[in-house]
Amino acid sequence: MTGAPRPGDVQLVADAVTFGYPGRPVLDALDLTVSAGDRVGLVGENGAGKSTLLGVLAGRLAPQRGQVRRRGSLAVVEQDLEVAPGDTVGTLVEQAGAGARAVADELARAIDAFDHESGDVTWLTGAIARYEHLAAWDVDRRVDESLSRLGAPRDRDRTLASLSVGERYRVRLACRLAERADLLLLDEPTNHLDVAGVDHLTAQLRAWAGGLVIVTHDRRLLDDVMTAILDLDPSMDGRPVLYGAARYADYRFARDQMLRRWRARHRAERKRAAQLADRLDKSYEGLSDEWRPPKGSQKNRRATRARIHVKAADRLVQRLEEQAVEVPVPPPALAFPDLPSVPGDYGGGPLLEVRAPRVDGRLDLPGRRVDVMPAARLLVTGPNGAGKSTLLAALTGAAGLDRGTRTLAPGVRLGVLAQEGPAEHAAPVARPGATPSAFDAYARHALRLLEQGLLDPGHLVPVAALGLLGEDDLDRPLGELSVGQRRRFDLACALLAAPHVLVLDEPTNHLSVGLVDELTTALRGTSAAVVVATHDRQLRADLADWPHLDLG
Repeated sequence: MTGAPRPGDVQLVADAVTFGYPGRPVLDALDLTVSAGDRVGLVGENGAGKSTLLGVLAGRLAPQRGQVRRRGSLAVVEQDLEVAPGDTVGTLVEQAGAGARAVADELARAIDAFDHESGDVTWLTGAIARYEHLAAWDVDRRVDESLSRLGAPRDRDRTLASLSVGERYRVRLACRLAERADLLLLDEPTNHLDVAGVDHLTAQLRAWAGGLVIVTHDRRLLDDVMTAILDLDPSMDGRPVLYGAARYADYRFARDQMLRRWRARHRAERKRAAQLADRLDKSYEGLSDEWRPPKGSQKNRRATRARIHVKAADRLVQRLEEQAVEVPVPPPALAFPDLPSVPGDYGGGPLLEVRAPRVDGRLDLPGRRVDVMPAARLLVTGPNGAGKSTLLAALTGAAGLDRGTRTLAPGVRLGVLAQEGPAEHAAPVARPGATPSAFDAYARHALRLLEQGLLDPGHLVPVAALGLLGEDDLDRPLGELSVGQRRRFDLACALLAAPHVLVLDEPTNHLSVGLVDELTTALRGTSAAVVVATHDRQLRADLADWPHLDLG
C-alpha cells in the first residue's frame, strides 16, 4: 500500500504508443508522462485520436506497439458510458465509495493487529496517509455534494437507463470526483454541465493531488486548470506537440504561427513543384520527336548527342528530387458559407417567433414573446433544467406547444443543431440495415429537405466545401466517425439548406478548440439570424454583446 501521491510522483507513462483502426492509423509512437500534480489537456481536431488515446491510457484499448504503465488507482469518465441492465444511481454511488471503505477497513484491521514492539511503522504510516488522502470517512458526503453541485439525479433507486445522456454523465462524473483516484482521465467533462457545475468541477480539478488527463474543447477550462496542453493534431513534421504554456491564448498563438509557416511552405513547395515540372517538360521536349543534329553534322554524332541530352535531363531530375521537400497538406480551415438574411419574397416582420410558449413540465413563459428578426442575434442561457433546449425546440417546431403560438414567415429556411444528437429535420435517417457513407447520408438529407419544400436547389451548401470533414471521412460510414466528427456532420447538415435562421444548442460540444474559435467568428459575421443556447463560459464571453435571454 502507498500513501497519497506526492508532487513529481509518476502516475502514467505512455512509451511509443501506436494504435489504429483497419485502414486508419490514429496514434504513432506517442510518448507521454504524467506525474502527480500534472494536469494535461488533450486538444486536436475531431478524429485526431483524443478519445482513442484516453481509451489506450485507461487500458480499455490495447496499444498495437509500445506500452502504457500506470501507478496507483485509476478513475475514468469517457463520453460513451455503458449501462448494464438494472444499474441505478445507487450502483455508481456504491462503487465510488468502495475503494475508500476498503482502505478504511484495511487500516482498522492493521491497527488492531499492530505489534507496537516489532510492527512495521513505515507500512502503518503509509496506510494512514492513504486513508487521510482518500478522506474515507467523508466519501459519502463528497458523493452527495458532487451530485448536487453538478445537477445530477440523487435518487439512488433511479435506473441509469431512464436518465438522459447528460444526467448519466453527471452521475458518473460526480462519483469519480469523490473517489480521489491517483490518476483521473476525463473526456469532455464540461459538455453536460451548467455554470455552477463547471465551477465545482474546476475547483475539484485544481485541487487534485494526483495526475489528470482531460480531453476538452472548453477554452476557459484549459486556462483555469491545465499545466500543459498536448495537441494531437500533426505538426509540419507529422508529430503531436506538447505545449508547456498552460494559457489557451499562448497555445493558440504558437499553434497559429506554426500553421502559417506550414501553409506558406506548402504553397511554396507546390509552386516550386509546378516550376520543376515545367522545366522537366522542356528538358525532354527535344526527345519526344526524332532528334536531328545540325546540318552538316556527321551521322555517328547523332546518337552521341542524343545520349548526352538524355543524361543531362536525368541528372536534372535526380538533382531536383534530392532538393524536393515533402510538405504534407496542412489542415483545412472552416469555410463558413455566405448565408442569406431574408427569403426572396420577404414582406417584413419577424422571420420566426413564439408567443407565451409552454411545454408541460419543461417550459413556461407566460406573456413572453421571443422573436427573431433578419440578421438578429440571441444568446439563451440558464442552468440545466431551465428549458433552454425546449425553447429552441419550440422555435424550430421540434417541440409542440401546450400553450402559445409559433409563427414562421413564408420561405424562411431553418438550420438546426440540437444538443444531443441530430434534430429530426437536421439529420439523415438511413434505411434499415444500410450503412451509408457520410457523403451519401448528406445527399439523402438534401433530398428529404427538397421533398419537404425546405430546400432551394439554387442555395445548396456542398458538404465538401465547408472544411468540416475531409474526403476520406466523407467516404467512411457515418457510424464509424468519432463523436466529434459526427458533431461536425450535424453542423454541416444545419448549413446544408443555406438557412436564413441558425438555431444552435450547445454548438461547442464535442468540437475541437480550433473549430470553436473559427465558428465563433463565423457566427458573429454571418448575415443569417443566429440563436445560440450555451453553457460554454468563453463562448458566452465572446457573445456578451448579443441580446441575452436568461431562463434562470
